[in-house]
Amino acid sequence: MTATIHSPSVPGVINVTSSATAARGRPEVGVLLTTALAPVAWGMTYLVTTELLPPDRPLLAGAIRALPAGLFLATFTRHRPHGAWWIKAFALGTLNIGGFFALLFVAAYRLPGGVAATLGAIQPLIAAGLAAWLLRERLTGKIVVAGLLGLAGVALLVLRAGARLDGVGLVAGLAGAASMAGGVVLTKYWGRPVPLLAFTSWQLVAGGLVLLPATLAVEGLPPHLTGQNLLGFLWLAIPGTAVAYSLWFRGIERIPVSQASLLGLFSPVVATAAGWLIAHQTLKAPQIAGAGLVLSAVWLGQRTRATASLLQSLPRSASRLGHPPP
Repeated sequence: MTATIHSPSVPGVINVTSSATAARGRPEVGVLLTTALAPVAWGMTYLVTTELLPPDRPLLAGAIRALPAGLFLATFTRHRPHGAWWIKAFALGTLNIGGFFALLFVAAYRLPGGVAATLGAIQPLIAAGLAAWLLRERLTGKIVVAGLLGLAGVALLVLRAGARLDGVGLVAGLAGAASMAGGVVLTKYWGRPVPLLAFTSWQLVAGGLVLLPATLAVEGLPPHLTGQNLLGFLWLAIPGTAVAYSLWFRGIERIPVSQASLLGLFSPVVATAAGWLIAHQTLKAPQIAGAGLVLSAVWLGQRTRATASLLQSLPRSASRLGHPPP
């Protein structure tokens, strides 16, 4: 059985969900898990960039991960924006991808990596506030506490004593967090008028076109690319961008913005774990404590709906299998 829910903001834009699964709540856990794969993939970006890509070309990395992936998806989906969606697609692509990448790279260049990552961890709180205002999502104390826990966890995970602060970098870091938060909220507010992959392609192409002029003006093209470089760009473009953003936008449709944004905190945890496991970087006690705080924040933020549904379903599942719960 299906229930078709029309978006309150965009006539003709619909989201189709199963009323039976919505009532049970269990498939929402699956949506949370698949949505979390996006920030997990993004968490690998730092390692791929440092180990496989040409050095000191972050804008090029952003443009190549967005534009080719968007064009590839657009070739197969064959849906083009129409009417006001030309402007909306450009706005979403700028907020979620083009402008966000550019501001992120400015912050990364002018601030120590730990400071830039900590500023980015403010994004769930900004997104929750915007969602409460624009989407009328309930801003609960639990979500605020989860956001603050996540911010503290990321600070422990990546921030180092004596970090140098820079005014331009701080503004860019905060603006990048606000850009991503605004993009997430508007993505949900406007809905989508086309299939998911087509919708993703619009934003990737728009974001790539925003980054391309800045890339050519600031960095230029590298004189040559090695096979290792091409492998890194391929990973960033396909699993790190096309697949990851498709899962991300799908998740934004189906779960509250405040919950989806908290999942983004997985990125610095994965980046730190990958550095330890693959690049043999040291992992100290404060970082382990920070990772624990981040995971606690994500768990607390999701427990409002999906985790409770899963826990409630376990006794019923056990009794059906002939094993009553203790």
